[in-house]
Amino acid sequence: MFKNRQDAGVQLAKKLEHYQNQDVVVFTLPRGGVPLGVEVAKHLHAPLDLIITRKIGHPLNPEYAIGAISEHGRTLYNELEIAKVDPTWLNNEEARLMNEIKRRRYKYGTNLVSANGKTAIIVDDGIATGFTMRAAINDVKKDNPSHIVVAIPVVPERMAQQLETLVDAVISIERTRAYRGSVGSYYHEFEQLTDSELLEQLALK
Repeated sequence: MFKNRQDAGVQLAKKLEHYQNQDVVVFTLPRGGVPLGVEVAKHLHAPLDLIITRKIGHPLNPEYAIGAISEHGRTLYNELEIAKVDPTWLNNEEARLMNEIKRRRYKYGTNLVSANGKTAIIVDDGIATGFTMRAAINDVKKDNPSHIVVAIPVVPERMAQQLETLVDAVISIERTRAYRGSVGSYYHEFEQLTDSELLEQLALK
C-alpha cells in the first residue's frame, strides 16, 4: 500500500535512479499521474511535461474503460465492447472528450518539451485496462524518442507483458498476478485532484 501519490512517486523515482543525468524527459498523465511525475522529474533532474488522454467509459458503467482517446485524436478501442454501443453515442462521447482534452491543455499549459532523440519516461499512478497509457505511448512515439519507458507503481502482470511489446522497459514497484481490481485499492489516500491542485503540483517542479 502507498500512503498517497507523492509516496508512490518517491518510491518510483528511486527505481528510476539509473536515468539520473541522462537525456530524459518525464511525461505524466493528468490528473492522477502528476504528483508522481513531479517526484520523478525532480529526482532525475529532468524536464516534465503532460500527455493528456481520456478514457472512453462504457455508457452503462463509465468507470469501465472500453477505449481511450489521445490529444492528437487517435483512439484505441476494445473492439468487442465498441461493437455493442450506439455509434451516435460514441461519436458524441469522443467529441466531448476531445473538448475536455483541449480545455485541460489550455488550463494546464506546458506541451513545450521535445522528446526527440531522448529517453521518454511516461508516469501514471497505476494501470488497470491500460487504454490511456497505450494512447499516451502512441502520442509520445510521434516525437521520435530514442527510448520509451513506462514507470508505474502497480501494474497487473499481463498488462505489463503487453506494454513491454510497445516500449523499451516497464518499471514498477508492484507487478502483480493478483490485481485487486482498481488502482485506488493500492493507496490509503486516493482522492481525485482538482485543476487547482494539479497546477499547485506542477508549480513544485
